[in-house]
Amino acid sequence: MGVFTYTLADITSPVAASRLFQALALDNHNFVPKTFPQFAKSVEFIEGDSTTVGSIKKINFPDEAPFKYVKNRVDEIDANNFYLKYTCIEGDVFPDTVEYAVYEDKYEVTEAGTRCKMVAHYHMKGDSVMKEEDLEKAKEGIQKVFKAVEEHLIANPQVYA
Repeated sequence: MGVFTYTLADITSPVAASRLFQALALDNHNFVPKTFPQFAKSVEFIEGDSTTVGSIKKINFPDEAPFKYVKNRVDEIDANNFYLKYTCIEGDVFPDTVEYAVYEDKYEVTEAGTRCKMVAHYHMKGDSVMKEEDLEKAKEGIQKVFKAVEEHLIANPQVYA
């Protein structure tokens, strides 16, 4: 099994790292389905909660989405340094060639706001390789959600202030 590492996002934002981390990492189970139901229909915890290592949450996608659900397990979380590492352990979001994926999200404080870097480590089945088109779709999806959240937080400065 090979591992393919890919940067899904390296984005700068005028929004504070603490607000982005809260919206996209710690409270995404509440924030995203309520604010952006087009991205997530609902989120349910199978084990633990969003701030506990080992917790597992199931993200259910809207009926019109190309996927039904994904289950993610929190592997590491450092709220003081705005870092989250989690593993996608189940779901229909990957092509058949992917065994599982580990994601690392880091929100760095900058003078202008935040630099957000999201890296994926795709653990492939057998000799499989990740197709460029699948990577681009993943990158586009992540960036679309990030930009929507960023725009909402800019328009609503009281949210996660």
